[in-house]
Amino acid sequence: MIKKMLKTLISGVIVVTSWQAQAELTKLDEVIAIVNEEVILASDVKILTHSVKARAIKAGQTLPSQEVLTQQALDKLILDSLQLQMAKKMGMRISNAQLEDTLNNIARGNKQTVEQLRQSVIADGGDFNDYKEEVRIQILTNEVQRMQMRRRITISDQDVDNLLAIINEQGQKNLQYRVNHIMLRVPNEADSATMESLQAEIADIQTQLNAGESFSTLALAVSAGPKALDGGDWGWMNINEMPTLFAEAVTNAKKGDIIGPIRSGAGLHIIKVADMRGVETILTKEVNARHILVKPSVILSDDKAKSLLNGYLARIQSGDADFAELAKAYSDDTGSAVKGGELGWADPSIYVPAFKLALQDLNKGEISPVFRSSHGWHIVQLLDRRTQDTTEKANRQKAWQLLYNRRSAEESQAWLNELKQEAYIRILNNES
Repeated sequence: MIKKMLKTLISGVIVVTSWQAQAELTKLDEVIAIVNEEVILASDVKILTHSVKARAIKAGQTLPSQEVLTQQALDKLILDSLQLQMAKKMGMRISNAQLEDTLNNIARGNKQTVEQLRQSVIADGGDFNDYKEEVRIQILTNEVQRMQMRRRITISDQDVDNLLAIINEQGQKNLQYRVNHIMLRVPNEADSATMESLQAEIADIQTQLNAGESFSTLALAVSAGPKALDGGDWGWMNINEMPTLFAEAVTNAKKGDIIGPIRSGAGLHIIKVADMRGVETILTKEVNARHILVKPSVILSDDKAKSLLNGYLARIQSGDADFAELAKAYSDDTGSAVKGGELGWADPSIYVPAFKLALQDLNKGEISPVFRSSHGWHIVQLLDRRTQDTTEKANRQKAWQLLYNRRSAEESQAWLNELKQEAYIRILNNES
């Protein structure tokens, strides 16, 4: 009887202990916020605050109080939840391949391998699976924000032109030109025959210069300008230091440009921009390539997609099939397929890392082995390489990006505020 009572008592203690443990577990992972039909748990906030603390300590940054940090983490999780819900409605998802590409980029930016990145996260007290989920959420929320900003922000060509004019005007202050000059003097009362003769002479001089004749040789021989004995070389000057005629002529000119003939009260002029300094010239190495893409799907396994491409590659290499014809018939990149897989001239940095890497070591005409990117399985052929002066294009893109960033900072906050106002959000941890 005593043993039975003792057994019952022990059993009761175990039940109570088990209930207390469950209650403690529930308390640790309680729901602290409801966002529409989703919930945010205490453990979500704990994981995020731990991650923020670890990064701040590693960077030597000062952290706010625990209360402020917890509130900031909760605010971020609410906004993330709202954006993820929007992404779900839009059918957006981040594939494992896309996540792997991003992790590779993060690791490369830290001069690490993905395995070294994993070890760093663990060494900081984190969980790598939690870290990967954090990265996946960041990719999705960034993509949702980008889509929304594209809808809300309009930047016209005129907006870009106006900003470029301001940037160029500021840049002119530091920009110096080395100007060469030839002048044919026009008599004060020159008749039409004299003018025709002088115009024919200046046209002939320009033709010689365009054909590669030495500017200084011609200047010494024919110029009536003040620097004729110096071969027409005025040396280095900025816009404010040079004659108005020169300043107007060299505006928007490039190194090597020959400008003229220009008529002034003194005569007929030809001006050459011999050199420039204080200006950034952007040279871009571009590639022209073509590819065949096969995307795995529900009915086409990853292995089968790879096998199909290996078959296409073998047929091309044996001469049994033409690359362009196979691309037109079988490539899942519909935009390039109609052009025989050709992608046109581009900076290789615009491509996903795996595609860029595949092109990197190819010689002209070579075809890569089959490789995997976040889009699917590819073979790519390098058609040619070239170096282009993309300064103007880069400056326009820079101006566009400056305008976009300026407006995006304002619009993104307005959009997030609207998102919160339209949502059902209930904070539970402050309720009695």
